[in-house]
Amino acid sequence: MPVTLFGAGGDLAGQFATLEAVTAPAASLQDIVTPLPGGGVALAGKPSGFIATRAVYGNFRLHAEWRWPGKPGNGGVLLHIDSGPRDGVWPHSQQVQTKHGSVGDLLPMAKAGFAEPLTSAPGAYPAIKAHTGADSERPAGEWNSMDVVSRDGSIEVTINGVAQNRVSASDPRAGRIGFQLEGTPYELRNVTIAPLD
Repeated sequence: MPVTLFGAGGDLAGQFATLEAVTAPAASLQDIVTPLPGGGVALAGKPSGFIATRAVYGNFRLHAEWRWPGKPGNGGVLLHIDSGPRDGVWPHSQQVQTKHGSVGDLLPMAKAGFAEPLTSAPGAYPAIKAHTGADSERPAGEWNSMDVVSRDGSIEVTINGVAQNRVSASDPRAGRIGFQLEGTPYELRNVTIAPLD
């Protein structure tokens, strides 16, 4: 049975832990997540950090839609957040990039890894496996869709119906799911997680 995140009348505090922030003390969820008329939420861009589900997921299908209502900026969805090492505030996880101009890139965070080679230069920060399909990001103000399938260590990323990235042997393979705040407000809607057998 799919789980809907940020749903109308949903239990925000029951689904998410408090923001883990880079530049300021942790903020309450109510300070950074504002319900939108007709469904979905607006996420404040500051303080920089991320919110993460309380539940842990391994094999799942994630669907999320987002847009930049103003000037587009930086953000991402964190997969498989576990209790491993940190890179500052950023957790051991795999990031699916929603940064304008780089949508669909995969970033292994805080010494995370996968079998496929990176496209960034050796030792570069951040480490990146660039998206492989033609750029499928929509213009600022329009809704984008992300579909992620995570199964037994493989991760497949589709953006607006275009296959953009795939990795295998992910480390970590399971964990919480998070949404980054990196300075620019954005909106989310129709966010669902369907566990897979």
